[in-house]
Amino acid sequence: MISLKLSESRCYEVLIWVLIAVSCLSLFNEVMEPDGALYATISKNIIIRKDWFNLYVHGKDWLDKPHLPFWLAAASFKLFGISAFAYKLPSLLISLMGTFYLYRFTKDHFNRQTALITTIIFLSGLHVLISNSDVRAEAYLAAFVTAAIYHYDKARQKSLQHIVAGSFFAACAVMVKGIFVLIPVFGGFIIYWALTHQLKEFLKPKWWIAIALILIFITPELYSLYIQFDLHPEKTVFGQQGVSGLKFFFWDSQFGRFFNTGPIKGKGDLSFFLHTTLWAFLPWSVLFYAGVIDSCKKRSRSVLPPEIIIIWSSALITFLLFSFSKFQLPHYILVIFPQFSIITALYLVRISEKGIKTFLVVQNVIFLIVILLLGSITVCFHFQLYGIAILILLITTVSAFILFKGASVQTIINRGAILSIGIMSFLYLLFYPSILKYQSGMEAGKWLQANQSKANPAVFRYEHAFSFDFYANGEVKYLYDDADLEKARLQKNMTIYTYESELQYLKSKYDIKILKRFDYYHVTKLKGKFILAESRPSVLEHFYLITIK
Repeated sequence: MISLKLSESRCYEVLIWVLIAVSCLSLFNEVMEPDGALYATISKNIIIRKDWFNLYVHGKDWLDKPHLPFWLAAASFKLFGISAFAYKLPSLLISLMGTFYLYRFTKDHFNRQTALITTIIFLSGLHVLISNSDVRAEAYLAAFVTAAIYHYDKARQKSLQHIVAGSFFAACAVMVKGIFVLIPVFGGFIIYWALTHQLKEFLKPKWWIAIALILIFITPELYSLYIQFDLHPEKTVFGQQGVSGLKFFFWDSQFGRFFNTGPIKGKGDLSFFLHTTLWAFLPWSVLFYAGVIDSCKKRSRSVLPPEIIIIWSSALITFLLFSFSKFQLPHYILVIFPQFSIITALYLVRISEKGIKTFLVVQNVIFLIVILLLGSITVCFHFQLYGIAILILLITTVSAFILFKGASVQTIINRGAILSIGIMSFLYLLFYPSILKYQSGMEAGKWLQANQSKANPAVFRYEHAFSFDFYANGEVKYLYDDADLEKARLQKNMTIYTYESELQYLKSKYDIKILKRFDYYHVTKLKGKFILAESRPSVLEHFYLITIK
């Protein structure tokens, strides 16, 4: 049994390195639609246009997210070439940096053992595994917020260098998602000072210097928005002219969504993130909720240092902000997974013997449900490497229950980590490669690169060909009507990607040549009929690559 051969701390260290190593497999998955492929395309256009200040989609000005994730991906493209690997690499590296800061913060305030457990919990949370492959802004955001909190915490006692570092990372977070991210960064400290009667901290010059530094560090973002939008009120954005990029950045992009007054609207559900956390934070979500309840008890609070208020408050106000927002998406919750991990780890290190036995039963049930679910998907989907998928699930189950025995916290941690390693191996090696074959834009773009490298790619009457944008050669043109099509016909090597319903229209007007047909399914919204190999053809749509003679 591993726990007999290795000390508890050493065992946790090994698991952390294995989790990191298996996470790197996600770098070799393709980019996923819609958001991942959209963001990768924007970064690609930076390189093609040699313009680092203006963001474009479909040849038009794009205003939604701040620039930093696109700059990082574009810098990676510059170094390694335009590829899915290069797009994902900065996100993974910065996420690991954030994990290091999470470890340091927890170790400083508690102990090394708790820090190791916190690190394992964060690295193995389900939505962290998903975000490694389906790269969006939240992985960057969680890392930068954690780094800012760490340095500002140090700045309470130590030198000005931590104010500078904290403000730099806070500014990076702002340039990833918007000004609202200062709430999880500073909110915990403000509530901590209020509850511990330290409101005089507000008067200390260093915190006002911190705010000033953040404003200085975000000037590249403000400059970019100003020259693309505020200097050009004649541009049409969101269907109207006179749109201010600076106003959108400071208000509409986040607080406008919260109050549902901005150009991008949604419908809120107060319970959305309560049930989202149940699956997104697997296999630790039940323990997390138990930890939240336990932390409300006076007995539990008395044994924790007062600095835990910073973590608790940061998580709580951000969770409430998300819950009351009118615009909600599951991946938002990833931003406060570091705080969730600390809360869960602190509960585990002080859990009673009765609690250990209870949660071992809960964990075993979750473990077996996940393994049976993945096994069912394997059987129903008919993976090409069917045997390897089954082998991964068997090894995961056997290693968890044979190597790690006994009713202890270490068993709970080890089995949870092993389950996540098995899920990662299943997703990155088999599941994602299999379902992404039905991402027709990606397949069409790769086919063009392999067979017609000099083609001028275009899309006819379809708005969401983001993976085609990324994988096709150069910058893809979008043809919205017959006039656009007539102009495109005159260009040499024009190759058009179009939806099946438009094919008959094009046949009625032109002499076309079909180069290849591609199967399509919205792979981020999987349903039973797609998973079942027998019924899959009935739910597939089709896209075509054509030329007009």
